[in-house]
Order: sequence, then structure tokens, then C-alpha cells
Amino acid sequence: MSELGQRPPAAVQLRETPAAALVTETERARPARLVSLDALRGFSMFWLLGGGEIIRVLTMDAAEDSWAGALRRQFEHVPWEGFRFYDFIFPLFLFCIGVAVPLSTARRLAAGDPRTRILRHAFVRLGWMIFFGWWVNGRLLTWDLSQMTLSYSVLMMLGFGYVIAVALVLFCPLRTQLFATAGILLGYWGVQMGIPVPGGTGEFVPGGIFSDWLWDQTIGQTGAPWYSRYGRGWPITLWNHGATAMLGVFAYHVLTRSGSERRAIRWLLAGGVLLFALGWLWSVHLPVVKNRWTSSYVLWCGGLSWILLAAFQFFIATLGWQRWAGLFIVIGSNSILAYLINAKFMSPFGSIAVVLFGGLRAGLGDFWHEVLMTVVSYSLAWLLLAYLYRRRLFLRI
Repeated sequence: MSELGQRPPAAVQLRETPAAALVTETERARPARLVSLDALRGFSMFWLLGGGEIIRVLTMDAAEDSWAGALRRQFEHVPWEGFRFYDFIFPLFLFCIGVAVPLSTARRLAAGDPRTRILRHAFVRLGWMIFFGWWVNGRLLTWDLSQMTLSYSVLMMLGFGYVIAVALVLFCPLRTQLFATAGILLGYWGVQMGIPVPGGTGEFVPGGIFSDWLWDQTIGQTGAPWYSRYGRGWPITLWNHGATAMLGVFAYHVLTRSGSERRAIRWLLAGGVLLFALGWLWSVHLPVVKNRWTSSYVLWCGGLSWILLAAFQFFIATLGWQRWAGLFIVIGSNSILAYLINAKFMSPFGSIAVVLFGGLRAGLGDFWHEVLMTVVSYSLAWLLLAYLYRRRLFLRI
């Protein structure tokens, strides 16, 4: 058994390139992977790549006051204060990035890479995340600056959180990492709730908090490509993305330093409940708001992430039940590609579904035909990822 409670799969050799590339895993010197982490990351991405859309289609005609209507609302973002399941996907993925940071940095340090080189590579990855986010959401391929908008996208925020976590892990001992993370969360709270802004009421509302005022006075007054309606609150919010990733770092240490898998799982469950409770208590003064990534939101989602990691580790590593998570592992092992497929490349799969089953509409009726088309379209995407997984081909940045 490896230090993570898994049989280490055969070795991986990553080709270090400055650009995103499909790389082939060889059978030499592959480090241990945390399979439960791949599954948890895939669980997060599954709801973007098909799972959420299937739920929406199945519940599209449901009454608002029915259980199906309530289920559908869980796959819609809360406009401001509050929390639904769909608001959990992004922080769960960022948490998974954080869990992987100590493992990847330790591997590179053991291979002789200096800390500065590893940090530089993290910034290169951030650059590619910004590029892909700009391409997906910012109309980059119009090649017209007047039409472009820097997207401040999910990928961009993931990249910033990753860089903050890498820097702290590389250059700070664990105790300093803990204090730094607490400082980020408390600093966000102090800045947002403690600095009065012109026209503000002291309440946490859009336009009434420091991050919004700062944006409105600076980047918000610029034109293309720097301005985006999604950027309000930036850059104050990006530090809490780093805090979310650091909660993943700390979860990794619980997994690897607890002495046994079962003890680690108990500590993860206890820590998850504690983080969730702290987030709930803090929300009395600093509300849970995904759109501004509040400190209470970080702790709330962090607690849920610790609990889910404990569950996945228990079933996959401790009990050895891995087959049920096969689809999640396939998606999680190629998560960036899965995101790009969902964002930009689903239309070919939809076209194939129409060619194969478009003629069944008359027999199935509109509702069930729409369900069939959705399931088939995303199943084709999953099959592509499964094929790439079997071939050991992954999109690396």
C-alpha cells in the first residue's frame, strides 16, 4: 500500500512543456495517485459535463412547488446570498486542486527541481488558464479587441487559487500556511465589512462593499478588453480562492499524517463538520455569497468538501469499491479537457445524437425525446474521455 492507502498504479512521466499538450503516460516511475481524488474531481465535473443538464431536462416541466421543481433549482446558481448544490461545483474543484498541490510539489522537489522553477511553472499554468478562460468566455477568437472581454472566468480563478497555494506550500511551513489562510479569510472580512464606501449602507449588497467600489473606480471604468460584467469584486475575491485551495492542502495533510486511513477519515469528517459550522456561524455577519466568494462561503464549501473527500476515500481506498466511481475517475483524470468539451465542443456530440436518434421524436414524444438526446450527447462525450483514459492520454497544462 502507498502512503495514500492505494496500490500505486504504474508510473507516469509528464513531458514538461510551456504549452498545454496531450501527453502519454508511460509505464516507468509513475508516482502514486490518490484515486479517490480523481474520483472526487470527476464527481465535481460530472455535474457540469452532463449530470446537471440531464437533471434540468428531466425536471423542465415540473411545477415550482413540487419536489422536482426544488431539485431543478439546486442546479441553478443563487443570484446573491444563499447556497444551492450548483454553487458547490466550482469550490469543490478548486479544493481538489489544493489537495493535489503538496503531492505534486513534493514529487518535483524530490526530482531536484528548485522551488523557484516550480513556482514559475505555476505562473505559466496560470497564464494558460487565463488564455483558455478568455477563449471560452471572452470572445478571444473574434480577434477584435473591441469585442473581447477578459472573462474573469472559472479557469482564471482556479489558476489564481492554484498559484497562491503553490507559493504557500513551497515557501512556508505548515503552521505558517495555517496562519496565512486564516489571515486571508479574516482580511477579506475586515476589508469588505470594515471599510466604508461612498453610498454604502454597511450591508453586504452589490455595489455597497469595498471590492465592488474598488472595481467601479478602476477596471470598471475601462473598455474592452479589460472590462467584463463578471469581474466586479475582483481582485479582492481572488485571495479567498487561494484560501479554498489551501483547505484542500490541509485535507491532504490529514490524509497522510493521521497514522491510518480510518483515523484520517474520522479527522476529515470531524474537520468538515467544524468548518461547515464555522461557515454557518460566520454567515450571520458575513453572508454566504458565491458571487463574491465570501469567507463564510469558503468555510461552508470547505466543510462539505472535507466530508465528501472522507466519503470517497472510505469507499474507494478503505473498502476497495472503485467500480461505482469509474465514470467519475475517467472525467476527473482529464478534467480540463472535460471542462473545454462542455464549454465549446458539445455541439458535434449533439449532431451525432440527432443523426442516430432524431427520427424517434414522433414515437417518444417531445419530452422523452429531449431526454434521450441529452443523455446520448453527453454519453458520447463520456465515451471519448473513457477512450482517452484507456489510452493514457490526458490534457495537461
